[in-house]
Amino acid sequence: MLRHVHPLLGPDLLHALRSLGHGDEVVIADANFPSHSLGPRVVRLDGIDAVEAAEAILTHLPLDTFVERAAFRMAMVDKPDEVPPITDLFADAIARLSGGDFPIEAIERFAFYERARRAQLIVATGERRLYGNLILTTGVLLGNSVPK
Repeated sequence: MLRHVHPLLGPDLLHALRSLGHGDEVVIADANFPSHSLGPRVVRLDGIDAVEAAEAILTHLPLDTFVERAAFRMAMVDKPDEVPPITDLFADAIARLSGGDFPIEAIERFAFYERARRAQLIVATGERRLYGNLILTTGVLLGNSVPK
């Protein structure tokens, strides 16, 4: 039994997140994403939407403040300048749980897949909304962020 752990984070996902280091990337993938064919370790959160998964992960995962962008989304194929509604929900979760300004940068679909191939972890969700994919770059824990 553990305290203060988000209830959506089971043992496999907790272990995978705890294994990440500074600059590592985690993909939160929707139900249509080719999670298992890209190569990185996959932890499944079937039945959980991508925003819920992001909130659970961001409860414990610091974002990287040493890079220009620490959060990325897939650009819409036919309308790359349009922002899908789910992005606002991701942005709200990031702002609420990360305590900083972390804009979400759009990446072209195939460039997003390439970046996901280099990630250390893919969290496959049951998200049905289109473009419900997010890549987060892991930051560092500051000395005062670990309870004594």
